[in-house]
Amino acid sequence: MSEMLELKDVSAGYGTFQALFDVSLTVNTGEAVAVIGPNGAGKTTLLRVISKLINATQGALVMEGKPYNAVPAHTVISLGIAHVPEGRRLFPRLSVEENLRMGAFIPSARKGFEERLDFVYSLFPRMKERRQQMAGTLSGGEQQMCAIGRALMSGPKLLLLDEPSAGLAPVVVQSIFELIRRIRAEGYTVLIVEQNIQQVLKVVDRAYLLETGRIRMSGPAAELLGSDEIRRAYLGMA
Repeated sequence: MSEMLELKDVSAGYGTFQALFDVSLTVNTGEAVAVIGPNGAGKTTLLRVISKLINATQGALVMEGKPYNAVPAHTVISLGIAHVPEGRRLFPRLSVEENLRMGAFIPSARKGFEERLDFVYSLFPRMKERRQQMAGTLSGGEQQMCAIGRALMSGPKLLLLDEPSAGLAPVVVQSIFELIRRIRAEGYTVLIVEQNIQQVLKVVDRAYLLETGRIRMSGPAAELLGSDEIRRAYLGMA
């Protein structure tokens, strides 16, 4: 299995506050990997470093064997990295379809626009029904679908998902995780940051536990789900 993304000893922070300490992780092509951990552990910062929204203060970022520390943030999408941020960040006054169109603004994505739109609508039939509706008037779960659909419009090699289940009703959370399963089945490589540990460990291959900016544990998802430490600390099980 080839490595798609590799982080080597990455540290990062905001001003004088250090959020990540010597973080190393890999995501292989076709894999789904989760980064789990408590609030404030540095999970969102990690994704922001990968998509170059903030710069690492040390360490190497490598995509498909090529270091990209020096690449400017606006060109990261052309490396094949698409980021669905926490809070979804849709354009509320644009329609669903206009939001999806914004996801295909890079030249390589424009060519297969119609085909990609059909693919996104096949994954999210509800988006097709609501395509003329203003994104700001959608329910939370629909907005999350629209945000994921927008990221898929760029034809990414690697999809970064930041807390996709945050703030959603339990029944909707189920459907979002089901969706992630389907995206995986389509062959996408996914790195997902998530606080809903029990659910996410059922849809990914491997996971890293991040605590106070450091990787404390990593391994196959089933192994982490069965770990006494994780069950006690995060799943409320004795």
